[in-house]
Amino acid sequence: MTTLTPQKPAIPQPGGTITPAPAPRPAQDPAWRELVDAVREAGQYPTRSEAESVTRIVLSALGGHVVGDERVDLARALPEEAARVVASQIPATRRLTASEFVDSVAARIEGATPATARWDVSSVLSVLPPLVGDELVTRILHQLPSGYALLFGRAELTPAA
Repeated sequence: MTTLTPQKPAIPQPGGTITPAPAPRPAQDPAWRELVDAVREAGQYPTRSEAESVTRIVLSALGGHVVGDERVDLARALPEEAARVVASQIPATRRLTASEFVDSVAARIEGATPATARWDVSSVLSVLPPLVGDELVTRILHQLPSGYALLFGRAELTPAA
């Protein structure tokens, strides 16, 4: 009686077929680099890496608070990498005031204070209007509680009583 034993996978021999390594990641999207460079300039960050980190943190926070068509349109208007950051966020269950939003960003940045986080948030959000268009920013601001306009570099006008 013959006993069957399981076969082990063959070990590739020299000159044998080897599965190719995954292709290297394509060069970073130039539009993403331009966005990060604009944030770096607006926020006067010493390194591109710091500006990129702040950009990711602020966009991820924003992505949880912009919903519906505005979120879809924002993702479409942003560079691909930024769109992924925004679109990957689970919508927030509670709308944050502008101050609470800044505090939530401060909690994500090591050593941040409310003042430095406000700087970071404004450095990112103020570069968005020329990139995504004033009309979309206006729609986003209508969706958010009052106080966010200043973070986007806009005056917040209130109707006279």
